[in-house]
Amino acid sequence: MPTHLPHVTHVVAVANQKGGVGKTTTTVNLAACLAAQGHSVLLVDLDSQANATSAVGVEKTEGGSVYRPLVGDGDLLGRIRPTPFANLSIIPSEVDLCGAEVELARSDDNLNRLRRILEPVRASGRFDVILVDCPPSLGLLTLNAYAAADHLIIPLQCEYFALEGIAAVSRILSQIRDGGINPRLEILGVLMTMFDARTKLAQSVVGEVRQHFGDRVFDTVIPRTTRLAEAPSFGKPIIHYDRYSAGSAAYEVLAEEVAKRLALPRPTAART
Repeated sequence: MPTHLPHVTHVVAVANQKGGVGKTTTTVNLAACLAAQGHSVLLVDLDSQANATSAVGVEKTEGGSVYRPLVGDGDLLGRIRPTPFANLSIIPSEVDLCGAEVELARSDDNLNRLRRILEPVRASGRFDVILVDCPPSLGLLTLNAYAAADHLIIPLQCEYFALEGIAAVSRILSQIRDGGINPRLEILGVLMTMFDARTKLAQSVVGEVRQHFGDRVFDTVIPRTTRLAEAPSFGKPIIHYDRYSAGSAAYEVLAEEVAKRLALPRPTAART
């Protein structure tokens, strides 16, 4: 008789404490492209700015974020909302999430709150991938994402100070693993973003990062394009805003790379 492997839900945090590196752009567009491939994806907006929430055309709702479950009030399953896009759901952000850092700082076991409240979502078997959009900091919310995740994607802007940002992320990653908080956490990949092929600096930075991190750097490089910058203002990921743009093509290829690295089963047909 054929044997069926148990369903695995992968939790992937997209993080870099440096702002402006394409972190939310990557989370949203990777989520949308994986969903378009037929994978069931949950986007968790952990940033109080709620840019990922608005980028998929969803309104912020009071009480609808991870904030209350993080402080012990309610669960996450009831906060999962559909988006206008097939196979893509979201737990949106809200302004109250600003207070989570203060609340968590006063709580016991404050690094494992997100992991615990995500467990019922994982156990539900509803999703192939849970993508967590982290705040641009190394505060308690980001550290909770590190503690809850199986994998980490680190977006890096193609600029001079890129390696400084990744050094801090790598240091925290080692502390999370070596301290026993999350020994299984691994870097799924380093993603070069905002690449401008016309500049020698961008090409030099990509070369240096590849030399430093080897095959952990994704083959895909995300270009700097106006269409990618425009799409969030229309509440659409780039694949639904301009299907044939360079940005859309890049994130589609990235989604293929991510699916391969996660060993996601290829859907027999796109889900609706």
